[in-house]
Amino acid sequence: MSGWTADEMMTVTAARSLAGRTSCFVGIGLPSTAANLARRTSNPNLALIYESGAIGAKPTTLPLSIGDGELGETADAVVSVPEIFNYWLQPGRVDVGFLGAAQVDRRGNINTTVIGDYRSPAVRLPGAGGAPEIAASCRETIVVVRHRPRTLVDRLEFVTSLGFGDGPGDRAALGLRGRGPIRLITDLGVLEPDPSTCELTLVSIHPGVEVEAVRAATGWPLTVRADLRVTEEPTVAELAALRSLTTRGGGVA
Repeated sequence: MSGWTADEMMTVTAARSLAGRTSCFVGIGLPSTAANLARRTSNPNLALIYESGAIGAKPTTLPLSIGDGELGETADAVVSVPEIFNYWLQPGRVDVGFLGAAQVDRRGNINTTVIGDYRSPAVRLPGAGGAPEIAASCRETIVVVRHRPRTLVDRLEFVTSLGFGDGPGDRAALGLRGRGPIRLITDLGVLEPDPSTCELTLVSIHPGVEVEAVRAATGWPLTVRADLRVTEEPTVAELAALRSLTTRGGGVA
């Protein structure tokens, strides 16, 4: 097996970020693919939690939605939606939340609600779902998106899920339990918040990607860390697991 796509590079990088974690609250889409890949590669004991109430789900194929029967059938337990939020999520019992986004701003705030004016938007997006609570209460959050100027924007028109708000201290002022977004993983590289400003900073680029290409695809003047790394390429085993997983009917529990 040779070669990999930008999406595969992004998904493998995201899956690696779950090594050593105990539990992950999973969003559908790119985050779900990465979380399920992690359970097949770097972290086979990872407990996947979905907002529909599935705890310890072990789907043999990627779920089509949080209501996919595969989640309930393979879970260690299925609880009510109020319990998954009130008992498991809000008290901070989940290690990491894995989220996607339509837009992310320079401080990790997420928009999945509207593009344009709320009352008369240019685009009405799928909405919040459980993302605001995941972003608020998981011990840490990781966001996975494709890197485009329309996705990584300077400022959101609508904040669906809080990252670091307007900067340091905003999460604490609101009494949010979790640390917030510790990493943004894209198909071009990896961004992490600056400890002083909370602004997302480029810390790693994927093989073959130029820094200027990342800057051009970012909606704010992107800071690049001095010790910029190059992401390790996917291994043959990681690619085989991912391709098996993304072929409907493939994969192993």
